[in-house]
Amino acid sequence: MSNPLITIERFLLSQQPENAKGDLTTLFYDIALAAKMIATQTRRSALLDILGYEGTTNVQGERQRKLDVYADDVMFKLNDHTGRLCAMVSEERDDWIPIPEVYSKGHYILVYDPLDGSSNIDTNVTIGTIFGVFHTLDIDQRGRIEDCLRPGRELVAAGYIIYGTSTMFVYSAGQGVHGFTLDPEIGEFLLTHENMRFPEKPAYYSFNFGAALLWEKGMQKYAEWLQSAPEPRLSQRYIGSLVADFHRNLLYGGIYGYPGEVKYPNGKIRLLYEAGPLAFLAEHAGGYGSNGVTSLLDIKPDSLHQRTPVFIGTRSLVEKVEEFLGK
Repeated sequence: MSNPLITIERFLLSQQPENAKGDLTTLFYDIALAAKMIATQTRRSALLDILGYEGTTNVQGERQRKLDVYADDVMFKLNDHTGRLCAMVSEERDDWIPIPEVYSKGHYILVYDPLDGSSNIDTNVTIGTIFGVFHTLDIDQRGRIEDCLRPGRELVAAGYIIYGTSTMFVYSAGQGVHGFTLDPEIGEFLLTHENMRFPEKPAYYSFNFGAALLWEKGMQKYAEWLQSAPEPRLSQRYIGSLVADFHRNLLYGGIYGYPGEVKYPNGKIRLLYEAGPLAFLAEHAGGYGSNGVTSLLDIKPDSLHQRTPVFIGTRSLVEKVEEFLGK
């Protein structure tokens, strides 16, 4: 007899602890629906004339691509009215997003990067969505910025969707990291990767060595160590899409790094809705995320779009970064 087909909804309802049921289960299902819509538009983007730039910039000063705006709009519109959230934060919006007064509010905060790696869109390279979920601090409040500015250690769930040769939804609600692959024929995410863990022996390192001359000395020495010392020898793989690099290293073992440099002394990755959620996933898969000094999960953001250096993946490789940068 073949294995049963386990949808993401069935898995959440039957396999997860109580804090992953109810509203949180349905929130995941809403995000999965957003993923299906974004995946459809991504596959057809050239045909629908939604490649290229929108003509606007986001709060980071980055030019917004048409798919950036579309993905952000989908995530917002599928979650603003459900009664499950009391606030949201998006990479594409300057301020935190309150739930409109005409809708009831819920217990959760959703933070997200609607389309990570969007600079790769026009060249058909893998991109993704990253998200994290917090409990509200005060259930009697409708939503405040204090609910949003939280360290990753306080996340109750996090995940990402990767749009590549297939579309995958990977998440953790605190008990393992699980991956689901979209079957486009039936329109459902089916369980394909249960209890994902970083392999004991890593295979890859993912750094942009084109910026190596802009790194501090400790980082340059670590890069030299990566290229010569580890056994088994590691190979370099760098896509330049955070979700894609993280996903590959989760499957095969390795480290992704975006150090501080001259242009971005505090790094480029956003702490709240990129680094924090992925560090949460890494820790629940046996890995580790650091800014080079301390765990990314222990850093409380001072602002919604705060940047941070990021080193994330196999624990031993990340701890080695901290050793070199601490010298």
